[in-house]
Amino acid sequence: MAGGWAQDGAVNEQIEVSTREAIERMRRQRPGEGRPSRETCAECDEPIPEARRAAIPGVQLCIECQQASDKTWRPAAGINRRGSKDSQLR
Repeated sequence: MAGGWAQDGAVNEQIEVSTREAIERMRRQRPGEGRPSRETCAECDEPIPEARRAAIPGVQLCIECQQASDKTWRPAAGINRRGSKDSQLR
């Protein structure tokens, strides 16, 4: 049951769209998408082991540099699709 101006099923529709967009964002961020693996790290120029290159197509960083990069990664902010009063007052 929807209230106000929203149609029935609008909340589920919003959830599905948000989920679909998040999945597409993650797919675009895959390391192997259209890039060949590097033999040396893009950050420190150390050789990347063959096992790592085989396991992760398109790998660009050695293990140490990837771990450092992972520590600084922050998730993208979500989108407020509901347009609550609080978000409109800011």
